[in-house]
Amino acid sequence: MHTGLCCLVLLFLFSMAVAAHGAEPPLIVPVWPDKTIGDFGTVGPERVRDPSEAPTKDAKWITNVTHPTLTVFLPDKSKNTGVAMVICPGGGYWNLAWDLEGEEVAAWLNSVGIAGIVLKYRVPRRPGQPEDLPAPGPLLDAQRTMSLVRSRAKDWGIDPAKIGIVGFSAGGHLAVSTATSFETRAYDAIDAVDTVSCRPDFAIGVYSGYFVEKSTGRLAPWIHIYRKTPPVLLIHAADDPVSEAENSIVMYQSLLRVGISAELHVYAKGGHGFGVRKSDQPCSQWTGRCLEWLKNLGILTTGRHS
Repeated sequence: MHTGLCCLVLLFLFSMAVAAHGAEPPLIVPVWPDKTIGDFGTVGPERVRDPSEAPTKDAKWITNVTHPTLTVFLPDKSKNTGVAMVICPGGGYWNLAWDLEGEEVAAWLNSVGIAGIVLKYRVPRRPGQPEDLPAPGPLLDAQRTMSLVRSRAKDWGIDPAKIGIVGFSAGGHLAVSTATSFETRAYDAIDAVDTVSCRPDFAIGVYSGYFVEKSTGRLAPWIHIYRKTPPVLLIHAADDPVSEAENSIVMYQSLLRVGISAELHVYAKGGHGFGVRKSDQPCSQWTGRCLEWLKNLGILTTGRHS
């Protein structure tokens, strides 16, 4: 995207966020009440990467997260649909594209009456965790988050039966993994929150990775799809140079084999990391397809759906 146009889009999204939240800052909630369960190693203080060392120049990259949090963006009460999405930014399990795949996504969701809850999960990979495999710690954060949001649903004006999860790149893997692993929690329950279901009511993976085992071209052995897996929407661009579209295609086929409701959109062009930013590429229209999908599922039934 042209630099000037990109700036205008960012300004528009920022204006959407301001309009949605007024002067009140979003609510920030710790995922864990005390220590981060299942964590280890020393990664240094949390920080925003300097542009000179950031993976790309078009995002705010956060790393060294040891205390996961939720940043809760609620829509205006006049158009609240009761639907909520937990948002998992991407970054290869090394960083989090905090604005591109977090705050901007929440702003879009708020504009259509959906609560956007950005999960700041633990990154980077801890010592000894191989780069070609998904990091295990973030799944604990995501499972705890689903239970936590559902336990606070009444306070936040959310329907506890309409809480989904959306993720981008590695975050897309995390979102779909959360939707397929709810039957067995990855950690021992620590309080009453963990007695609440961690099953998302729907899941969305956008240019996701880590679904395919490279040596076989088949669904990775660490993915297990159960018959109670919720509906899944998968979005990808065929020319993605970072995470091949094969990841979403193989996942889609695997979901269908188990009888899970799934929808797949592979756009001819779009590359990687397009988030919800508008461009002249067809892939930027995926947000509209997403809302249509939610309406067809009967999840999005009121409010502004465009």
